[in-house]
Amino acid sequence: MNTLVNCVLLIDDDKATNFFNQRVVTKHESFCQVNTVQSGLAALEYLDKVKNNKATKPDLIFLDINMPAMNGWEFLIEFSKLDQAITEGIKVILLSTSSNPDDVRASAKNHSVDDFINKPLSLDLLDNVLKNHFISSTY
Repeated sequence: MNTLVNCVLLIDDDKATNFFNQRVVTKHESFCQVNTVQSGLAALEYLDKVKNNKATKPDLIFLDINMPAMNGWEFLIEFSKLDQAITEGIKVILLSTSSNPDDVRASAKNHSVDDFINKPLSLDLLDNVLKNHFISSTY
């Protein structure tokens, strides 16, 4: 299979989770570059670098909900304020351990969120992400 996702941005405050998820994404043949940040603020700084052509624009963001300082919901508010040239084409998937049905409902209502999946990532989950968000269904 060819690369379908050039760049992934993992946003999670837990280093071990980022390390694990980065390894899983890297093992999948349809994903190329993987970048990790440990906060919503660091993710906004990364996207600012994209604006200045100093970082690769992500095709996909995996976003943790529960993080200190700036949680996933707060990140999404700031993300929605960014220039559309930066945000256009980026799929945002909430990646959480939360089983709170309110989080799932809130993600469905948020226009910046494309999906909500539970941690941890796996090759099968990545296959589903590709099928649901990156492979055109023109069959």
